[in-house]
Amino acid sequence: MTVPPFPSSSDVCPAGADTPATCEVPHFSPVRVRGAGHLLRRLGRQRRRALALGLAVTAAALLAAGARGGGQDAAERARGRPHAAPPRAAAPPGRPVAAETVSAPVRIADAETVRLLRPGDRVDVIASAQTATDEGEARVVARGALVSKVPEPLGAGVDGGALVVLSVPRGAAARLAGAGVTQRLAVTLW
Repeated sequence: MTVPPFPSSSDVCPAGADTPATCEVPHFSPVRVRGAGHLLRRLGRQRRRALALGLAVTAAALLAAGARGGGQDAAERARGRPHAAPPRAAAPPGRPVAAETVSAPVRIADAETVRLLRPGDRVDVIASAQTATDEGEARVVARGALVSKVPEPLGAGVDGGALVVLSVPRGAAARLAGAGVTQRLAVTLW
């Protein structure tokens, strides 16, 4: 057995000669994954169905809540006609019936105080003498009056002060109107 001779240094290939030659990567269009569109459409259908179901349940609940009366009276109320009896007749026995409230425009002597008021505030209205030399004590004309509106001042009025609209019981509105003519009115915020 003979051993093959070692290759000579001239027969040895240089390092890296056994690798293939480089070539350019061919151009191709981007890969697009298809099939996810139906998932989005299905999700949209499910949301629409859930919304429709929610609206149907809400409508049924509103119908059930509004259909308590029954009879011809309920049908007439649905058309916008008022109750035959006043609303305070439905108050539970043993409880005081709330007085009917009206809106009363009141001119408060101090315009800067009126600027502090906002709709929804509760105030006490106090009547005092017109001038400092007049005799008489201050008195509360309306307690817990609800501020309905604070109109913007149109300009400096002759009487001064500022206007405020209060929701008060009918009796307190009459007292406010009378006191507003003869006395200066002020408010205290609750």
